[in-house]
Amino acid sequence: MKLLITCTSLILAALSAGQALAQPPAQPAATSPASAYPVPPAPGLYQALGERQGIRLLMDDFARGLRADPRIGTQFADTNLDNLAQSLTEQVCQLAGGPCTYQGPDMRTAHEGMDITRADFNALVEVLQNSMDARGIPFGRQNQLLSLLAPMHRDVITVR
Repeated sequence: MKLLITCTSLILAALSAGQALAQPPAQPAATSPASAYPVPPAPGLYQALGERQGIRLLMDDFARGLRADPRIGTQFADTNLDNLAQSLTEQVCQLAGGPCTYQGPDMRTAHEGMDITRADFNALVEVLQNSMDARGIPFGRQNQLLSLLAPMHRDVITVR
């Protein structure tokens, strides 16, 4: 049910973006390695996620959850979770409007040759939602973060 609500919220956010597009943007979004599909973050999202420290704690939980997940955990068996959490922290911090600059590879390059399916991507999103729930991030703010990350599925899913 939560996934259905999240998907519906993302669709509504995309539809309502049409009104926002009719107005000149405050700052034009530019592509970067953090996202090839930049969307301006919701005001206050960086602060709502707990700024850099809160995002790092969230990403630590998320990385551990990825390895523990029975559906996709084997894909993270040899991953340095500290490095993954650090890289994700910088990426989410930047996308959420924080002062960070993600220096890692773009998502297409980072996931090249990994045989990631839509089911794998959806499992990853569920693990992220569980991590956000565990950290007490309000559902609306979760959807704001997910709407920034959702377009990346085009570059992350490598098996069509």
